[in-house]
Amino acid sequence: MRSGEHLCYVALGDSQTEGVGDGDDTVGLRGFADRLAEHLTAVDPGVRYANLAVRGRLAGQVRAEQLEPALALRPDVASVVAGVNDLLRPRFDVVEVTRHLEEMFAALTASGARVVTVTFPDVGRIAPLARPLRARVLDFNAHVREAAARQGVAVADTALAAVATDPRLWNADRLHAGPLGHARIAAACAEALRLPGSDASWALPLPPRPAPTVARAAVAEVRWAAGFLGPWLGRRLRGRSSGDGRGAKRPELLPVG
Repeated sequence: MRSGEHLCYVALGDSQTEGVGDGDDTVGLRGFADRLAEHLTAVDPGVRYANLAVRGRLAGQVRAEQLEPALALRPDVASVVAGVNDLLRPRFDVVEVTRHLEEMFAALTASGARVVTVTFPDVGRIAPLARPLRARVLDFNAHVREAAARQGVAVADTALAAVATDPRLWNADRLHAGPLGHARIAAACAEALRLPGSDASWALPLPPRPAPTVARAAVAEVRWAAGFLGPWLGRRLRGRSSGDGRGAKRPELLPVG
């Protein structure tokens, strides 16, 4: 913490950091970053928090658009979570994507910030139609862990927790965490940062529930493809992003709550 000042937390990223899936654009988005800011009040009740995330951003865009504003805010704590939008593109280059992440890790840690990032669960276990992406996700996670280790960045390794693929943690679009998922990610980040009161309970499984029938699962896949996958592919084909025309969620440091 800067001498004589309150703790400052800055979040960089895309839709997950913005909080998509936890609330909506009418009532407002919460998300793991907002929730992590609340965890940080255990360290400093007067913590100030900024969220520079914009949905749809690629890792290179996050670095180009958010890194300098983040450094200007002189954060004590920063979260950097990006790369999934890249991973979903046909021409995914894991080395290039993690290079953008590592540049952000290096710049933020060099400024004195404690940085945390996360790994991503096997999307094929969340959306069966996405199973071909499993190898990419595993490779990406391995690169993120290596980059984080080189730069002294804390890793909330949610990919290793079986609960991370429980459908109850995910929004109906299966691309974003739901409220419970965002809460678990925030708790995992708090543990990675070793915040007071944090522990590994975020990785505990949810109570068991009956498995859906084959017919019901098939219907769910068709509905998901029509309701979410189709529109997403349509935006890609038109060269559009869900973040077009949007600015940072919370560009200034403000008190939590």
